[in-house]
Amino acid sequence: MSIIVNENTKLVVSGLTGREGSFHGLRNREYGTDLVAGVTPGKGGQEVEGVPVFDTIKEAVAERGANTSMIFVPARFAAPAISEAIEAGVETVIAITEGIPVLDMLGVYWKARDAGVRLIGPNCPGILSPGRANVGIIPAQFFEQGSIGVVSKSGTLTYQIGNELKQAGLGNSSIVGIGGDPIIGSDFIDVLTLFEEDAETELIVMVGEIGGDAEERAAEYISARISKPVVAYIAGFTAPPGKQMGHAGAIISGSSGTAEAKKKALEARGVRVGRSPTETAQLAAEAIKEL
Repeated sequence: MSIIVNENTKLVVSGLTGREGSFHGLRNREYGTDLVAGVTPGKGGQEVEGVPVFDTIKEAVAERGANTSMIFVPARFAAPAISEAIEAGVETVIAITEGIPVLDMLGVYWKARDAGVRLIGPNCPGILSPGRANVGIIPAQFFEQGSIGVVSKSGTLTYQIGNELKQAGLGNSSIVGIGGDPIIGSDFIDVLTLFEEDAETELIVMVGEIGGDAEERAAEYISARISKPVVAYIAGFTAPPGKQMGHAGAIISGSSGTAEAKKKALEARGVRVGRSPTETAQLAAEAIKEL
């Protein structure tokens, strides 16, 4: 079983008529995802390679049964698009867009929570359930179907770990990129809970990074609530303190939020932590063989 996206996903893409939206939306369809509609205000009635375009997500839900929305619109329009998807009644919103203003995200974060809509992202690569569905920009060729769940702040590091697991003859149940912005719809704990409940996931790989305390909070949660083995990698062991590195949330101050501090917090609660993506994949391969 996969989590969040699967064979029953019916995808509507906000921004399907744009260059990035059409490229990735059609790639998702090519993988096997049921891409049922696109949305671009003012372009209702058009088609993108056979996919009908509507003016609103509400129409896409009513006419095509869309249950999952992917947001591929410019940052200044992204929060209203997320809000529109929530109001339309979809189950899941996956926001690929980066650079959404923090105050805008704060509002839609709580709107999604109050409505019971799962929000992934923004500034994330999306979700891949190998052999079932791909919603986002994750290169599916790096992953095989299997029993290792991956939750990550970083897209590219996830691809490397996935490729090395594939070379080791191992596969994934689902890969979830949660995004690295200060406010994201779902955090490590949200996704760890889903993997814990998933019968096909036997081991979890968590990819974090410097800054904030999400990994430390996840470590506490793993110790208390997760029965499956967890392997982790923290990006930024060589990052200088006081600098913003990449993602908007990746800011460290003194010893707080450093890769070493996160590593110690995780290891103290039984999580094996690699110092590189390669070592992390090796640790995962060793751990899965021990089950």
